[in-house]
Amino acid sequence: MLNSEQAVLVMVDFQARLAEIVDRQALVLPNALKMVRGCQVLGVPILPTLQVPEKLGPMPPELADALGDIAPIPKALFSALREPGFLLALRQTGRTQVILAGIEAHVCVLQTGLDLLDAGYNVHVLSDGVFSRTAENQSLALGRLHDAGATISSVEMALFEMIRTSAHPHFRTISKLIK
Repeated sequence: MLNSEQAVLVMVDFQARLAEIVDRQALVLPNALKMVRGCQVLGVPILPTLQVPEKLGPMPPELADALGDIAPIPKALFSALREPGFLLALRQTGRTQVILAGIEAHVCVLQTGLDLLDAGYNVHVLSDGVFSRTAENQSLALGRLHDAGATISSVEMALFEMIRTSAHPHFRTISKLIK
């Protein structure tokens, strides 16, 4: 199970241009914001990336505002783990569980997830937090990540798993986020 003291949220390439062309685009921003706000409340580090930002642009302003002073890590490689700046930032967290969200599920998210698994991380992929242009590609990516050893989860599952009880001091905050 996810543990807020061992987890890190990896947000792969939540960029406005990509978010506009994916299947289920209405879920992209709300679900990303729920995870960001939930992780902030629970003290879970957040590592966002941007794929070739000079070409694909920035993240949506609402998401950038929610992240505050957390600077996205630019990358050109599909797998974030192969980007030295990202790898260093991930290692510095000291966390062993990765909550994985992002765009596109079948390219950058998939390759990042497979590399994370190969590196020994416990990977939880958010089924309603990863997006592709087609439902088929998203489904294929989730299946492949599951077959490789990732746990398939959801935004709500991940947040409630990290608090584990309605007696948790942040239960009300988390409950309000997922409504």
